[in-house]
Amino acid sequence: MGYNAYSLEQEAAEQQRFITKVYTWMSIGLALTGATAYTIAGNEAIMSVLLGSFALRIGLIIGQLVLVGVLAGFTQKMSAQLATFIFLGYAVLNGVTFSVIFLVYTQESITSTFLITALTFGAMSLYGYTTKTDLTKLGSLLFMGVIGLVIASLINIFLKSSMLQWITSCAGVLIFVGLTAYDTQKIKNMNIIGNEGTEEDHKEAILGALSLYLDFINLFLYLLRLFGNKKE
Repeated sequence: MGYNAYSLEQEAAEQQRFITKVYTWMSIGLALTGATAYTIAGNEAIMSVLLGSFALRIGLIIGQLVLVGVLAGFTQKMSAQLATFIFLGYAVLNGVTFSVIFLVYTQESITSTFLITALTFGAMSLYGYTTKTDLTKLGSLLFMGVIGLVIASLINIFLKSSMLQWITSCAGVLIFVGLTAYDTQKIKNMNIIGNEGTEEDHKEAILGALSLYLDFINLFLYLLRLFGNKKE
């Protein structure tokens, strides 16, 4: 009985350390994105090049998609160091793309929206970590919701409908609130007890950090669309 209790305690402690690593890497990624966006937004020369080149902006977006695809699909075939480098590189590229946010929205609304996002994300992530409810089925529905969001957003590029943008923004908030809980539970369950400190453990942490990073960033963007104050 004492051995079993000790084993369960050890497993819980290792799982907590794994989740801590995931959140640490996610936080590093967010910090890199924020610092890059803020720095570039304050550099008129770089912003002039970025805003003046449509090809460059498209290239950045394609680069981000490629990095996410490579990291999500081939992590197990690469070294932990390379996986880390790709994740951090993706965070920096995101920062370059998101620098335009500082030109559109006031810094006060960006800060307040970030705090709202952090609180919402934290609450839903805690729920996903502690709940006994299996969220697997919810994940399938939310994934379909993401596909719907992408399609609606692409259509609205041509329609330029403020109503459709408001609807997709509300839906986006709900979808990524749910995904935060779902991904947290998935990350908790994918941790393999006993491989702490190995390359596989590190790569699992990077993949988990990427999932939560994407949830946080998307939740922030949709909340900013809804509540952000644009500059005059």
